[in-house]
Amino acid sequence: MSLSIHGNLKDNTAPFDRKTATPIVINGDMRIAQRGDQTGVTSAQYINIDRFFVNMENLGTWSFTQSTDTPDGLGFATSLKIDCTTADASPASADNFYLSMQSEGQNLQVFEKGTSDAKTSTLAYWIKCNKTGNYVVELWDRTNDRHVAVLKTISSADTWQKVVCNFPADTSGALANTNARSIMISWAFDTGTDDSSGTLPSTWASRVDANRFAGTTLALGDNTANEVLITGVQWEVGTFADDNALPPFQFEDVSTSLMRCQRYFQKSFPQGTAPQNYSSYVAGQSDNSIGATMSSTEFKTVITLKCEMRSAPTITYYRAQNTPEDGEWTFFDGGDKLNPSSMASNAQTHRFTAVLTYSSGLTAGNSGLCQGNYKADAEL
Repeated sequence: MSLSIHGNLKDNTAPFDRKTATPIVINGDMRIAQRGDQTGVTSAQYINIDRFFVNMENLGTWSFTQSTDTPDGLGFATSLKIDCTTADASPASADNFYLSMQSEGQNLQVFEKGTSDAKTSTLAYWIKCNKTGNYVVELWDRTNDRHVAVLKTISSADTWQKVVCNFPADTSGALANTNARSIMISWAFDTGTDDSSGTLPSTWASRVDANRFAGTTLALGDNTANEVLITGVQWEVGTFADDNALPPFQFEDVSTSLMRCQRYFQKSFPQGTAPQNYSSYVAGQSDNSIGATMSSTEFKTVITLKCEMRSAPTITYYRAQNTPEDGEWTFFDGGDKLNPSSMASNAQTHRFTAVLTYSSGLTAGNSGLCQGNYKADAEL
């Protein structure tokens, strides 16, 4: 029995033919922003929108906010807004500024990269910028140090534009089927000559820095009036010539999207809020855990993480203020024991042991309720 499709895929109800319907890009609709909006950013770091990272080298100062400015009628509620707050109109040769998103190798096996059955792929997204110009979209295989790129143009300022990027298959360089960093997607919005003086790699090739962002002219960092917004990032197996052929964006419910993000980063207090001091813990702003005093100077408690993380995370302890090791952790064993002299952790992928050290005054063998704030980081 054959199935006849009339019009384009969006007009029909035939299921999308991919081995998994789970979106390859996590949080492509920019809904999850656990870290909260950021200002004064001058160096590479994970930004407010979960799973997205900014790479930058001495090129201005930037803010990253979750915006409600989105393309109309498509179901998107939020976008990532990148705003230049200190300009650099003359980047040095080694300077650059690009947005990126990284994935685990075990999540990209569907592309069959490095085999004779390697698949082409298509990246699509919506973008809006206050200025026009060219920018580069790059796939960088970090495992095998290979890359491929396409040059795209913002042709109309202050207008949402759907962009479709087609990438060829690569029969060289298999992706490790592990939780390690694999292919990185990048959008190069500004760059010096070190990354742009060569020839753009239109087919997969060994990475050459000079070729990475060749043709970039957008120069997003040349004026503090500049901004770019992006949302609806999706990555599909196969070649889709235009938006009509492309499968619809696959929205996930917010709880699923949040849990997928928490595999890499999570915290004990809600997104968009600062850690609270111990008197506010009853409002649900901290983790609560039963522990015990091990000696006159040490208290231990085991805290279960919200979900299994990619790897054993790095734990940062937060107390009354949004600054590490500032304010108050406490445990209660008949009386509050505040302000430990130091804190340490022994982390596993699903839990960690918090160790609170005091100068003296504890009673070995006492149990108590521990309350405090933390962030757990297992990013790629």
